[in-house]
Amino acid sequence: MQKVDFRRELAVLYRPSASSVSSVDVPPMNFLMVDGAGDPNTTPAYQEAVEALFSLSYALKFAIKRGQDQLDYSVMPLEGLWWSEDMSSFASGDRSAWLWTMMIMQPPAVTTELVASTFSAVAAKKPLPGLSRIRFQEFHEGLAAQTLHVGPFSTEGPTIERVRDFIDESGRSRFGKHHEIYLSDIRKAQPERWKTVIRQPMRMLTSGST
Repeated sequence: MQKVDFRRELAVLYRPSASSVSSVDVPPMNFLMVDGAGDPNTTPAYQEAVEALFSLSYALKFAIKRGQDQLDYSVMPLEGLWWSEDMSSFASGDRSAWLWTMMIMQPPAVTTELVASTFSAVAAKKPLPGLSRIRFQEFHEGLAAQTLHVGPFSTEGPTIERVRDFIDESGRSRFGKHHEIYLSDIRKAQPERWKTVIRQPMRMLTSGST
């Protein structure tokens, strides 16, 4: 049976250095995704989304392991896109106004047909309120700046500023949504050891930009 470590194969995307900010060109990849709104610490829809994403992702992993491909792999980490209609509330930390898309990357062996059949099997086993909100979709982030933040989420501010400074100093501008990839199991690791990829899409300044 073939075993693949996609985190290692995609190390440039999922294992950045904490000591520097780097530029990456993120290729199109397929994700299970759920959209939502509100404070992730208090909004039931957030926990429902995360539970459903992992339940379906693990079911797909085992379906592929048992299937013709005979492929074994580790489920990829949870990722989140974060933004707000009023970005001042996002910057100020008013989490009640936050919008988010939580997602988990799926390997090439995962197809639309496999997602549909596995979805039905998962739904039959356990009631998961977030399951019906999942979609399977390609996401192409493209050019981005990223680094690794080590520590609790509450101390991300300076790390985010480093990424923004890198973009400004490279003659580019930020666009798109703030992206985080959660490499640690926060249920087990101490907050000071949490590892989070901080990523921000960027593009060249257009003529006449200030």
